[in-house]
Amino acid sequence: MTSALFFNAETSAFSVFYGGIFMFFSLAIILLFGLLLGGICKKLRLPSLIGMLAVGIIIGPYALNLIDTSILEISAQLRKIALIIILARAGLSLNVSELKKVGRPAIMMCFVPACFEIIGMILLAPKLLGISVVDAAVMGTVVGAVSPAVIVPKMLNLVENGYGKDKSIPQLILAGASVDDVFVIVLFSAFLGLSQTGDMSAVSFVKIPISIVLGITVGIFVGIVLGKFFAKAHIRDTVKIIILMCVSFLLVAFEDTYGGIVPFSSLIAVMCIGISLQKVRKEATERLSQRYNKLWVVAEILLFVLVGASVNIDYALKAGVAAIILIFLVLLFRMFGVFICMLKTNINLKERLFCMIAYLPKATVQAAIGGIPLSMGLNCGETVLTVAVLSIIITAPLGALLIDLTYKKLLTKNTLQKQIK
Repeated sequence: MTSALFFNAETSAFSVFYGGIFMFFSLAIILLFGLLLGGICKKLRLPSLIGMLAVGIIIGPYALNLIDTSILEISAQLRKIALIIILARAGLSLNVSELKKVGRPAIMMCFVPACFEIIGMILLAPKLLGISVVDAAVMGTVVGAVSPAVIVPKMLNLVENGYGKDKSIPQLILAGASVDDVFVIVLFSAFLGLSQTGDMSAVSFVKIPISIVLGITVGIFVGIVLGKFFAKAHIRDTVKIIILMCVSFLLVAFEDTYGGIVPFSSLIAVMCIGISLQKVRKEATERLSQRYNKLWVVAEILLFVLVGASVNIDYALKAGVAAIILIFLVLLFRMFGVFICMLKTNINLKERLFCMIAYLPKATVQAAIGGIPLSMGLNCGETVLTVAVLSIIITAPLGALLIDLTYKKLLTKNTLQKQIK
């Protein structure tokens, strides 16, 4: 009896020990190969996230199966943390004064192209993929966001080289893209709730603007309080980042627990904390933004590799053709939305075409929220994830390539400081 107990304890310790080893082995594989293939893609002038996605697909459970199950089990939580980092960075780096300076087109770019793409998805996805209208709305919000991960470095390069500077075109795209993500994520949360409950009543739609307003209010208040606290308490920036992350986690936990009772968007609150911190402690937010950029190096690899690992290759191949056709069709809706934003401005047709091209790439948000419906057990989960990943694989390299090929032909290079009217 004693020997049997000893043997069982020893076996259990053995399995835990080697299970732990496999987890660390999996993390090493994820990070090392994510960096390697991401670097190779950069050398080929492709977004590094394409390489990271490829790593996830290859080492995931539907291919080589080299990722420990303990990591896969918390994949949704890790992606949520990456999403929090994305929004915190957006809030700390969003230049509200630049948004006001560029004017009406920038404000419209924050939501009009995404709305057009979501409408296109609602109209087309039920026919092409056989899903419900509500599920199509969820899918539309997943693919409706533009990718700052692709756009930001491209637009900063244009600013440095003086292209489109006379009409603030890079600033217009940067300003719109920074808010577009948050708008889409808030809509995603709302439609996800509708998909779960099936409740299409007027009350459920009234909750959407309430959750947005409450999220903004709470975010601004928390940001002001933290700003005053940081001004009085002389603590290291690393500690400030830990405090910000903890506050963000608490807000997300509050929404997860009480969201059914109190309409509240924790994600928009996370971004608004950064925006209000800028007003109170401008010099501190610049340093904190740089710290978040360093956090993003690891978070980005984990995010895209784990999303790639979630893709069921067999299912993706079956839905492939219809999904690809759908992605290209809704992109036309998106481009038309961008064109609408440019009406009654001094931006000419060539420059409008460039703005339409620059708003094509998708990546970060699709990776962060694309797997959520599947992790929640929704019927549309597999389809939403497949379309999300295909949209990244298609639009990220295509958009990056088209921006590089067209900016010299479509934009003027000069230093005149005309403003959009």
